[in-house]
Parts: sequence; structure tokens; C-alpha cells
Amino acid sequence: MSRLGTETAFEVLAKARALEAQGREIIHLEIGEPDFDSPRSVVAAGVAALERGETHYTPSAGVVELREAIAGYLARRRGLTVDPAHVIVTPGAKPIMFYALLALLEDGDEAIYPDPGFPIYSSMIDFAGARGIPLPLREANGFDVDVDELRSLITPRTKVLVLNSPSNPTGAALSPAAVSDIARMARERDLWVLTDEIYADLLYEGEHRSLLREEGMADRVILLDGFSKTFAMTGWRLGYGVFPEPLVEPVTKLVTNSVSCTATFVQRAGVVAMSTQPPELAAMKRAFRERRDAIVAGLNAIPGITCTMPKGAFYAFPNVRGLGLGDSAAVADRILYEAGVAVLAGTCFGRAGEGHIRMSYANSLPNIRTAVARIGEWAASATPAASRAR
Repeated sequence: MSRLGTETAFEVLAKARALEAQGREIIHLEIGEPDFDSPRSVVAAGVAALERGETHYTPSAGVVELREAIAGYLARRRGLTVDPAHVIVTPGAKPIMFYALLALLEDGDEAIYPDPGFPIYSSMIDFAGARGIPLPLREANGFDVDVDELRSLITPRTKVLVLNSPSNPTGAALSPAAVSDIARMARERDLWVLTDEIYADLLYEGEHRSLLREEGMADRVILLDGFSKTFAMTGWRLGYGVFPEPLVEPVTKLVTNSVSCTATFVQRAGVVAMSTQPPELAAMKRAFRERRDAIVAGLNAIPGITCTMPKGAFYAFPNVRGLGLGDSAAVADRILYEAGVAVLAGTCFGRAGEGHIRMSYANSLPNIRTAVARIGEWAASATPAASRAR
């Protein structure tokens, strides 16, 4: 149990709530959760299922209607040919990485994961008894994967490669060239690939390209996705994975042994989300794009801070080294306590995140503008140059 990590976002949230209890006004940019309600049609479908008495067990892998709806959605949106029998539905998307890494990794194995990246990747690799190998994602490369560097990290012990595009925390997306090269490398080195595509439908530039679509990858790719981000359904806890045929039965047994199944009424709501593409989703995506443009422009106007334009998700990952105020954890703490804005240190997502902070723009445009203004005023008074001027 000592090998398990956590998500620092919830620790920062607790600090922010404590300040609010003292009467401070805090703007929350630490939690990665859409600030929109779930679509009305999705809520209605869940309520109707409850009223019909759909409160009983379902097959561990999910109801057939939802697995078919997921396969149809992936065909329409990403050009993927998926057998519904290879889809496993889970309470949230995290169980997919949990089950996949438990199923594939043993003591002595190695697994490569993105750094900076979602912290549960390294946590679950460690928990499974394997050795996690961080793959640095560098700002100079637009936070894209350096394929040559990836190749240098692969050893005879490497069994799994974890990827996330668009990325949490950087918002970067894998380039088509990188996707093609990674697929070729995985085939040549006989690697399993866990591709986390939870933000695939929140891409603002270009077209999402799934590794599962690459030639020869259907037998070695596990696709992870869910409803939390795309459909603003975080609290519903609904996710899914697409597995190669040899893993379907073993992973279904893991579901049976752990959670039994996903709530029936939640799955019925998921069918409506997947099948109808509720109109609220387009408005949500437009709002995220507008917020993205505003937060990046605002941050780049602050002396000492630079921010690349994220291509997807709803995170900005500004570089704060130019402030000269210490490491990213110290900067994040000072922004919370002195500017009243809750953000995360880049090192919450790995060592390669040093020098950056993560800011979620899943908040209202007025709040984002106020947060950036507060940070700008704070930086003007807190930086060494400002101190010398006083």
C-alpha cells in the first residue's frame, strides 16, 4: 500500500476550502472538472431508468446497448472499427488503467509513462510491482513525445507504454508523425500501449488521431475513455475501455472481483449521451476554447510568465521560472495564499513539470480574468525585480 500515490489536486482543494472557511475568496483553478451541468437529456434518461426500477446488477462488462453505443460513437467520431464485445464499461475511467496495468505488469517489468502526466499512471505502475520509467515531455518540443528519446528508454524489460493525448496537464496533443512512429515502435518492440483518450473530444486544433487506428495496433492497444470530461458527467462515474480480445475475459473477471458492475441507471444515461450527442456539448466546447484563448493571452501579458497554447483538454501549463520565486511548488503556494487563486505545481505531475504550474480553465470567463489579474498584480509586487524597485 505504501507504493500508492495520490492526486495532489484534492490536497490543494482542501487548503483552498480551509482559506474560504476563514473568509477568504478563492478562485478555483486546481480541479480538472467541467463546470457545466450534465446534459438535460442525459439526466432525464438516468431518472427514467431509476423510475423503471433499473436498480439491479448488470453483466460485469456492461449492458449490451451501451457497449454497442460506444462502438458506434468511436466509429463516427474517430474512425475506429470496434467490436462491442471488446468494450468493457467501468465506474469511471480510472478503473481501466487500474485493471490494464494489473493485468499486464509483474515484478521486474518496466512501463514507460509521460512526465509531466496524470499522477495515477506512475502510482498504478508502482502498485503493480513494476518499475516506472518517466518519458519527459519538454516545452521546447511543444510537450510532444520525442520519439528518439522514447526509443532510448525501451529495454528488454519494457512491457507497457502509457500515452495521453490531449494531455493532462499540458493540453498538448500527439502529432500525426509521433503517432505513426510510436505505433511502428510498439510493433517492432512488442509493447502493449495504454492510450488515455479521455480528452479526445475536447481538441481545439487539428483532428484527434488514435493509436488504435494505426495498422497492426488493434492487438496491442488498450483505449481508455469515459464520460466525465466530454459529457460533463464526473459524478456519474462512467468510463470504458476497448481491449484486445485476449484481455477481455481476464479484465472482465477483474471487474467481477472488484466492483461487480457499473450502476444500471448510469449506463442507461450513457447510452443517450453516446447516441444523441446532446446540443449542450457544442456550447461547452466553445466556452472552453474562449476561456483557453483568454487565459493564455492573460498569462503571456504577465512579466516572468510564458504560456504555450494548449491544443486540447482544459488546462494551461504556464512556465513561471521567469518570476525568479523558487520552485513551482513554492510559486503555487504563494499564488494560493497571497493571490487567492488555487493552482497546482507542475511537479504534481512529475519531475519534468518543474518550473510550471497547471491552471484549469474549467471555470467561468469572469473568474478566469479575475484570477489572471490577481496573479499579475501579485507577480508585480512579489518578484525580485519588483522588490528591488521598492
